[in-house]
Amino acid sequence: MQNPKIHDSLFKWLIASFTEDFFEHYFPDIHVRKYKFIDKEFISKYEALRESLKDDLFLVMEVEIEETLHEVVIQIEHKSRREDVSMRIYEYLCYAWLLKKRPVWSIVIYTDDAIWRKPVSDTFWYGFSSKLKQQFCHFDVIKIKSERSADLIKKHSLMCKLLALKADDRETDREPLVYEIYCAAESMAELMNNDRKLLIEQWVNAYSDIPHKSVEKIKKEVNMSFAATTISEYIRNEGKIEGIIEGEIKGEIKGEIKGQIKGQIKILESLYLTAILSKDQFEVMVDPLRMQLKEIQAQAEVSDTGRKRTGRGHISQLI
Repeated sequence: MQNPKIHDSLFKWLIASFTEDFFEHYFPDIHVRKYKFIDKEFISKYEALRESLKDDLFLVMEVEIEETLHEVVIQIEHKSRREDVSMRIYEYLCYAWLLKKRPVWSIVIYTDDAIWRKPVSDTFWYGFSSKLKQQFCHFDVIKIKSERSADLIKKHSLMCKLLALKADDRETDREPLVYEIYCAAESMAELMNNDRKLLIEQWVNAYSDIPHKSVEKIKKEVNMSFAATTISEYIRNEGKIEGIIEGEIKGEIKGEIKGQIKGQIKILESLYLTAILSKDQFEVMVDPLRMQLKEIQAQAEVSDTGRKRTGRGHISQLI
């Protein structure tokens, strides 16, 4: 049995990587525009809730309401088992409103394998008035298993194809599902960044339920043009990109190396915050990088001091 935290992290990662696809699929009548994630800001503000908030997703998004765009805070919570979370949803809705002073849209995604006979609550009784009597907080509930794998795999969206591995797969062969996922990924190769490559690998490993040899055979059959990305490769590649950018800005090789290390540390922190890496894994991988960064900074300080002394000596000679 897999750790529920892994499921939470993968679903958070999926929505973060395919945000527009997510809203288009589940809320086709709601028009959304620009958005930004505010997870770090939320956790920074409410430090005491860090652990319980780790697997929630928070973003600010422009939503069209009655033909007018409004900024709305969106709270998305993933649950890998059936339970009533209405009180928790309302509690975090209040925190979200206090943080941004904006309307809050709460969404709960259930990914348990059970077939529900009756739905879970999507309201919470929070208030009372003499005129309206009971007042309720309403939120949206998504049950992944309520959709058929055979229907999702036919969608153009890669996100939907990935979700097919967690949907109702009765009377569906799982190998063709994995085949379709890799075919879609290959056809979109030019649009696939390292983040999505790694997500696909982690997702298929977690949910395909077919032998590893079969997965590797499928990859060869679809002639995958991008190599399977491991966490280590992902950190190295993304860090290298950030380092090149920073090095170009500073116009020096040391700046590029320093930028690569900073980029790798930033990515490790992100993977730790989303529970892809455990605390022990994070510390083992980040400590050597921090040591390298300190050494480079120390060398830079020595070099700067030497240049300043040389400059002062040259001025003295001129005088």
